[in-house]
Amino acid sequence: MNDRVLMGLLMLTLMSGCASNVKPWERGTLSRAEMQWVSDPMEAQLSRHVYFSKEASTGGGEAVGGGCGCN
Repeated sequence: MNDRVLMGLLMLTLMSGCASNVKPWERGTLSRAEMQWVSDPMEAQLSRHVYFSKEASTGGGEAVGGGCGCN
């Protein structure tokens, strides 16, 4: 088989995925606090700030600066 045809078939297979739409009756369950990625946004923001301040690095997050805690 030609490499391009094989690559095309692979891409079509990967792009088809298995995602489905959320049904209206499922939205109430998914919106509950324990189903959220971050249950307490303020605590998550504080944790990110402390992490990036202690690591003395930037990138991969929302923090900018040198990591000295003065940003």
